[in-house]
Amino acid sequence: MPLLGSLLEKSAQRRASLQLTDTDAFRLVDGVGDQLPGIHIDLFAGRRLISIVGEQLPQDLKEWAAKIGASTYWKRLDQHERESPRHLSGVPQREPFPILEHGVRYQVSFQAGYSQGIFLDQRDNRERVRQRSQAGDSVLNTFAYTGAFSVCAALGGAITTTLDLSQPYLDWARDNMHLNEINPDGHYFCKGDTFHWLRRFARQGRTFNGIVLDPPTFSRDDKGKVFRAEEDYGHLVELAAACLAPNGWLLCTTNCRRLADHEFERTVRDALPKSTRLEAHAMPPDFVGENYLKSLLAVI
Repeated sequence: MPLLGSLLEKSAQRRASLQLTDTDAFRLVDGVGDQLPGIHIDLFAGRRLISIVGEQLPQDLKEWAAKIGASTYWKRLDQHERESPRHLSGVPQREPFPILEHGVRYQVSFQAGYSQGIFLDQRDNRERVRQRSQAGDSVLNTFAYTGAFSVCAALGGAITTTLDLSQPYLDWARDNMHLNEINPDGHYFCKGDTFHWLRRFARQGRTFNGIVLDPPTFSRDDKGKVFRAEEDYGHLVELAAACLAPNGWLLCTTNCRRLADHEFERTVRDALPKSTRLEAHAMPPDFVGENYLKSLLAVI
C-alpha cells in the first residue's frame, strides 16, 4: 500500500495543472507511464473509474479506493466481455452526471456499458474542432458516438451533422447539446452506416467545411459488412474527401495499434490530393503511457 500510495500521489502531482483549469475529467493514472502497469484511473467530476488488465482488482488498490472516500467504480479492460463498471466504494452513482472539459459539459454514465460516454484521450482534438469551426461552417461528425465533436463544432458556430448507427447515442448527443444550451433542432442527426451516408452525400452534392473521422478499430454494420481500420481507413478518407467543400479539413484519428504512425500517415496521405497539408498531433499530457492514439488534421 505505501508504494502504491506514493505512485498514485506522484501521478496526481503530474496532473496538477489540469486540475486548475475549467476541466474536471482527465486520466489520473496511465499504466506504465505512471509506473503502474495494467492500471488506469480516470477522474470524472470527482468520481473515479479504475480500469485494470486482469481478472481481479488488487487488494491494495481496493484499500486505496476505500481510503479516498470518493465514488469509485472499476472495470476489466476486456474487449470480449466488455462489462459495465462495478461499484467499488463511496456513494453509488446510479444516474448520469455532467463533467466539464475546457468549459464544455458532457453527460457521463457508469451504467452505460463498457464506455462511459466520452473518450478522454480525444480532449485536445475536440478543442481543435471547436477552434476550427465558425459561423457559416458545416461540420460532419461520423461514427459520432455521443456527439462530443458535434457539440464543440456547434459551440464554434458551425451547423453540425451527427452520424451514428445507434439511435440511443444520437439521443445522447442531443442531451449533450442541451447541456451546453445548444438547440439541437438547429442541427442534423443521421442514423445509419457512415460509408452509406458519405456516398449519399456525394451523390447529392452535399459538402462540409470539416469532417471528423474517428471510427472504431473494428465494426460491423447492420448488413454485416466489416470495417477494419488497418484495411479500410484509406477508403473511408477517400469517401469523406469527396464530401469536402473547397479549403475544407479532415480530422483523422484511430486507436488501432496494428497501424504504426508512419503507416497511418501514409494511408491518409495516399487517399488525399497531393496539395494536402497534414498536421500530426500528440495525445493529451495526462496520457503518459502507450502512445496508441494517432491524430492527423488534413487541410485540403
